Order: sequence, then structure tokens, then C-alpha cells
Amino acid sequence: MLYSASFLLCSVGTEGIIGIVVGIILALIAGVGLAYLLFRYVARKKLGSVKEECARLLDSAKSNADTYLKEARLEIKEEQHKMRSELDKESRERRAELQRTENRLSQREDQLSSRELLLDKKSASLDDRKKGIEAKEQEIADLQSEISHAHEKMVEQLEKAAQLTQEEAKAQLMEQLLDEARKDAGEKAREIEQTAKDEAEKRARNIVGQAVQRCAVDHSSEICVSTVALPSDEMKGRLIGRVGRNIRSIENCTGVDLIIDDTPDVVTVSAFDPVRREVAKLAIERLVADGRIHPARIEETVEKVRRELDNQMKEAAENAAFDAGVYGLHPEIIKLLGRLKYRTSYGQNVLKHSLEVSYLAGSLASELGADFKVCRRAGLLHDIGKAVDHEVEGTHVSIGVEILKRFKESPAVIHAVEAHHNDVEPTTLEAIIVQAADAISGARPGARRESIENYVKRLEKIENVANSFAGVEQSYAIQAGREIRVMVKPEEVDDNATMFMAKEIAKKLEAELDYPGQIKVNVIRELRSVEYAK
Repeated sequence: MLYSASFLLCSVGTEGIIGIVVGIILALIAGVGLAYLLFRYVARKKLGSVKEECARLLDSAKSNADTYLKEARLEIKEEQHKMRSELDKESRERRAELQRTENRLSQREDQLSSRELLLDKKSASLDDRKKGIEAKEQEIADLQSEISHAHEKMVEQLEKAAQLTQEEAKAQLMEQLLDEARKDAGEKAREIEQTAKDEAEKRARNIVGQAVQRCAVDHSSEICVSTVALPSDEMKGRLIGRVGRNIRSIENCTGVDLIIDDTPDVVTVSAFDPVRREVAKLAIERLVADGRIHPARIEETVEKVRRELDNQMKEAAENAAFDAGVYGLHPEIIKLLGRLKYRTSYGQNVLKHSLEVSYLAGSLASELGADFKVCRRAGLLHDIGKAVDHEVEGTHVSIGVEILKRFKESPAVIHAVEAHHNDVEPTTLEAIIVQAADAISGARPGARRESIENYVKRLEKIENVANSFAGVEQSYAIQAGREIRVMVKPEEVDDNATMFMAKEIAKKLEAELDYPGQIKVNVIRELRSVEYAK
């Protein structure tokens, strides 16, 4: 196609090409002019139609505005008419209300005026009544004075006839009545007391006998072993070691004192803590049996024995709780209860004693209708404080109460533990039962081992300390030396001095005596007046 066009141009020539170009330009100019004229015609036509439409819309808007204005004026007039009618109605109502109020006020004024007249009349009548009452009061006063004079004369005549004054006669009559009442009450009280004693003693013997018979525990008391048997005296030297290193290692690891003296084939283990003493005893026995004794072996053996002993104590406590039927104990209480396995009191194993008290308390509770579970639980835990009484300040009762409170034991159990040595007054039947069970377990034949001579000497020392104070008449050590009651002479020691004397006696006991727990000092002053009728 391009080839054909170029061929055509070449054939036409230069002049022909110019003519063709001019013709095309003229044709374009003519087309543009024609288009302009056509566009102008169309624009004028549209402009005329737009003007006509605007005129039409303007006329319509004017007519609508007039219509709206007329309607608005009509609505305003109607609203004004309505508001005027409402105002007229409200004003009429206000006038009617004011009229009614005026009527009521006028009625009130009439009523008040009538009431004033009535009050005036009543005040006049009240004055008359007041005068009449005053006259009657005067008559009554005159009559009372006459009656009092007559009564005085009658009393004088009676006193002359009886040869006693009125006060003396009252006192004599009162004394006679009191004597008769005391006599009748005393006879009745003695009768009731004797009947109660006979019945209570018979029933108590029966209950205690049944409880002791049902308690299946050994009657033999354990002796705390603190010696270790050796195969020969040569083993003592090996226990001592070079420059004493073995014995120092044993004492440091176990916390005991190892006493090696001239006693043949025996080593003495001394420690206040029974658990430490038992650990040292078992460790020495194993070292002697093994034959290898040196510091490293000692530490290893002691640690192994301690772990085994902890497991044994825990197992013993769990078995005791299971045997007593006590469940849900805190693990720390189980741990402390297990330590009682190696704690003794007057030769009596404390864990077995606690188990025995639990049995006895449960038996007594079943007979007396008390809470069986509380008695069993309190009986098993009543001496829990003895597990740490050599480490913590205070009596085993106060320590035990703190331990039980710390581990959220029930208030009934805590009170029974707190009252089992009369540190507080027992207020529940369960507390009294636990106290009785503890006394039975400690007092039965073969339960405790102590020299009567040593026991008496300790009580005598306590009493001698109290008797050394001026004004003391007698003193009695009771409750196995846990309390001393001091009777003072009332003419030499007054009430205020008793308080200071109790403090001084307690200080002197602390300074001069060694004793476990605490001693309660009770100073008593009693004044008695005695006279003989001859």
C-alpha cells in the first residue's frame, strides 16, 4: 500500500501534490466554519429554552411563596386564638381556686374564734378543779400525818411491851430465819452431796476400770539408752582418732558429747536432745561394725542414719495416728509426733503414753457421751510440745498450744490440750476427759520410773525456798512440783504484800533450782476470826 502511494505521488508530480494539499486545507477550513455555524445555532436554541424554563420556574416559585405565606398567617392566627382561650380558661380556674381558698380561710377563722371561746371556758373550769385538788391534797397530808403519829405511838407501845427496839426485833427475827434456812439448806446439801458422791464414785470406778481394761498397752516403762557397747577397748582409740579428729567429727556432725572414760568396752553419749542422742548412738554402732572410722565416713554414716531415723519417726507417727483413729493431721504435726518416739518422761515413752491417753480418752468419751473424735485427737496430741520443749522457751503445754494453733487444729482440741495440766480451767467435758486419761496413764502401776527419794527431795527444795520468806506459815508443792501453794500469816502479810511475795518466790526459785517447764507460785492469805462463848 505504501509502495502504491509513493508510486502515485511520483506519477502526479510536484504541482499536482501542491494542488491536492491546498484542496485538502480548503476543505478543512470549510468544514470548521460549517461546524461553528451549526454549533452556534444549536447553542442559541438551547439558551432560549433555558430562559423560558427559568421564567416558568420563577413564576411557579412566586405563586407557591404567596400560598405558603397565606397559610402561615392563618396558622398564626389560629395559634393566637387557641392561646387566648387557654389563658382565659387558666385565669378562670385561678380565680375559682382563690375563691375557694378565701372560703376556707374564713371557715378557719370562724373555727379558731369558736375554739378560743371553748378554751376560755375550759381554763375557768381547770382553775376550779385545781383548787379542789389542792384542797384534797391538803386533806390527804393531814390524814398521813395523823396515821404516822398513830403508827409511832403503836411502835412505842410495842417496844415497851416487848422490851426491844424496832431494829433489834428485825435483827432477831432475821437471825432466826437465817439460822433455820442455814440448817435446812445444810442438811439438804449434805444429803444431796453424799448421794452424789456415792453414785459418782461407783460410776467413776466402773468407767475408769473399763477404760483401763480396754487399753491394750505395755505396762513396762522404757529406759533411755545413752551408752554404746564396744567389742574392745582398742575401738576407743579408733573412735578418738589421730589428735582427736574422729571424736570431734562425731560431735560436730551429731551435736552430742561423746564421753570416753575408763569404763571398759562402753562409750557414753550425752545430749539433751533424744533424737540427736539416738542418731549418734546408731551412727557409732554402724561405724564400729564397719571398722572404717574417718571424718568422711563419719559424715556419710551420720547423714544416712539421720535420714533413716526421720523415716522411722514419720512411720511411727503415722502408725500411731492410724491406731488411734486420728486422720487428717498436718505433715508437720506428724513429723513432731514422730520425734516423741525418742522422748521419755520419768522413763515413760511419750509417744506410747500419748497413744495410751488417746485410747483411754476415747473409752471414757464413749461411756460419758462426749465427742469421741475430739477426745481421741486431743489425747494423741496433748504432749506434742514435748517434741521441741528443749528448743523453745515455755512449758510443753504452751508450746503444744502454739503448734496446734499454727496448723489450724479445732478450738475444742486446742482447749483440751491447754487444760490437761490445769494451766487453764477446763470448760468442756472433752477437756476433763483428756485430763483424767492423762492422769490415769501416768499413775497406773509400772508407767513411770522415778526414785521416790529424788522426787521427795525436789519437792522439799521447792517448799524450803518458799518457807525462807518471812510471814510464811506453810507451803505445799503439788502437781509433781509444777505448782506451790504458800499460806501466809494474815496478821503479818497484807493483801498487797502477797503479790510482791509471789514475785520474789518465783525469782528465788529461778535462781536456785533447775527444773523443766515452769512452776506456778500461788500465795494465799486467809483471815479467820475465832471467838469462844463461855
